[in-house]
Amino acid sequence: MTQQQALDILKMGHSVYLTGEAGSGKTHVLSQYVAWLREHDLEPAITASTGIAATHLEGSTIHSWSGIGVREDITAFDLERMEQKRSLWSRFQDTHVLIIDEISMLSAEFFAMCDRVLRHMRRTEAPFGGMQVVCSGDFFQLPPVTKNGLDFQYVFESSSWGELNPLVCYLEEQHRHGEGTFLEVLSAIRQQEVTQEMQEVLLARKDAELGEASPITRLYTHNRDVDAINEERLSHLPGAPEAFAMQKAGRKEYVEALARGCLAPETLRLKKGAEVMFVKNDPGHQYFNGTRGHVVGFRDKAPLVKTRDGRIVQAFPVSWKREDESGKILAEIRQMPLRLAWAITVHKSQGMTLDEAEMNLSQCFVPGQGYVALSRVRSLDGLFLRGLNHMALQVDERVVEGDEAFQKRSRKAQERLAQLPRNKIDGLHASFIRARGGSLEPVQKGAKPGKKVKVSTLEQTRALLDKGLPLEKVAKERGLAITTILSHAEKLLQSGARFNFQYLAPEEGLLSDVQEAVRKHGFEKLTPVMRYLEGQGHELSFDDLRKARLYLWSKK
Repeated sequence: MTQQQALDILKMGHSVYLTGEAGSGKTHVLSQYVAWLREHDLEPAITASTGIAATHLEGSTIHSWSGIGVREDITAFDLERMEQKRSLWSRFQDTHVLIIDEISMLSAEFFAMCDRVLRHMRRTEAPFGGMQVVCSGDFFQLPPVTKNGLDFQYVFESSSWGELNPLVCYLEEQHRHGEGTFLEVLSAIRQQEVTQEMQEVLLARKDAELGEASPITRLYTHNRDVDAINEERLSHLPGAPEAFAMQKAGRKEYVEALARGCLAPETLRLKKGAEVMFVKNDPGHQYFNGTRGHVVGFRDKAPLVKTRDGRIVQAFPVSWKREDESGKILAEIRQMPLRLAWAITVHKSQGMTLDEAEMNLSQCFVPGQGYVALSRVRSLDGLFLRGLNHMALQVDERVVEGDEAFQKRSRKAQERLAQLPRNKIDGLHASFIRARGGSLEPVQKGAKPGKKVKVSTLEQTRALLDKGLPLEKVAKERGLAITTILSHAEKLLQSGARFNFQYLAPEEGLLSDVQEAVRKHGFEKLTPVMRYLEGQGHELSFDDLRKARLYLWSKK
């Protein structure tokens, strides 16, 4: 199935299992579908089975979104307590499309619990409360993590999956691997038809020479190997390391979940020459999650990274946040969006695309682990193999059987779609939008005919600021964190709004130093300004600095 055919099926409102081999474009299709939904005023719930996968989509974990958290079972008492949470109630009532990415790592038990919660909260026995459920992933990737190595069921083996009965969109185009022989090997692993000749093709890469100083990603199956290699390589670089500590705020369990999922270490130690990888997407598109490079120096105590394509990017601390549906920040961490990257675990590599990788698969311990590692690289030339055991070429037989069925179901869906004329397909798309309360016309700012105007959270803040309320009172009035209101005020000023922020003016001595710092460094990034002010003997929080920036911006 092509990407366009999958999009046509998704836009009809069917629940779908979106799958395909690594590099087939699953994430691209999801992004296109989300953009289409938002264009028609339908906001999907974007979730994933793990925190790492959730950061790739800028969503949340399905555990967090569903309100189930770490529970291993849902009782009637649990359902009663969930009913009493207004935030959950409104979330489930307002959501019409639920996206779950990296579905292979979600357990069948949790999938069933989520189904039960949504049926109960939405007061219907329709699977998942009648939502369109889009499961994306590849069951040949890593399976659910189980306690003590206990047996598990894949999601597709659960009764909830059977009742949902999603259409299968099996993407067949290849957008990552550019070499026929390598594609054949990867496909053979999936089908458990690896020949001796194919094994020799892989083993031939054990002799591939790699310079000691080559900035290549090294994949290992165990954390202890990764940590040891990264620390050893860092210790060989001259000079003392620069250390960057993670800043944390909010509820402990939320903070811990953010820290586990963000990939940035709690204490990042860097030196000039350190191999690093960005672990978050930059809104300004200077780097993306997975961008590789090495540290070429430090400016104002912030690392300068030369990326693989030769660009120099200065890294500054970024935030990972957990917010409720009103925008209130429940937890936040700040850290440099970097980690040492001479080596990473296979688990952490899932979802990445690498030009080159050195990997030791001699200690693979679960089916699919070797396939995940091998399928990270674009071509055979980019593979530098240092070990391979029998398990590395194994995948779960249940997945092989299930995949055969998925391909057949996908072909049937494709055949049915081909029988529909284009105007019929477009009509089904429009019917889905109407049924879910969306807008047939692309959403524009302002009112939509026949619908109540939805006042955005930004406009609600603007209305209070227009009345002259101080920021702290606006935050109290709206029940939001002051950091959220600061963000709103910044966006409003940048869009041309005018407010009287005279009361935010720093005292005279500090103001002159702030203005000098801005002259030297600009005010788009706060860290360089803060470092300069610290050198002048001032101690300010980020919020204090943001208030000073609002004052200066309001004077323009």
